[in-house]
Amino acid sequence: MKLSTRGEYGLRAMFDLALRYGAGPISLKSISERQDISSNYLEQLISVLRKSGLVKSVRGSQGGYFLGKKPADITVGDIIRVLEGPIAPVDCVSEDQTDLCHRAESCIARSVWKKVKDSINEVIDSITLEDMIQESENVKNNNPTHFI
Repeated sequence: MKLSTRGEYGLRAMFDLALRYGAGPISLKSISERQDISSNYLEQLISVLRKSGLVKSVRGSQGGYFLGKKPADITVGDIIRVLEGPIAPVDCVSEDQTDLCHRAESCIARSVWKKVKDSINEVIDSITLEDMIQESENVKNNNPTHFI
């Protein structure tokens, strides 16, 4: 299973906002420059994140975007699911799959895929933006010449 750039770039943008939490609205242009994401693409991602409530916006010359919740209250899983949809390595274990194949109840491979899905969900739901901030501080303190 591989995430698209929606999930990858969306997580980077949310991390950027988390680093600046409480500093007021942040412009898309500044996020775009720091994270090396096209402004047009970032605008599309932020629009989806705003509709979900993970991001809020303020209009005007001093406007911009900020997190809709505290960094400790937003998980990587929240962000990925908003941008990518349900996390599942195959369709038959996806939350939004309503049409199971005739072998679903006895399929041993399906049980493997369910375990993979559950493990991925457990990991992404256990990491918050606050955790990522703390990890970035650890990286910065251990290697001050290299920072994300």
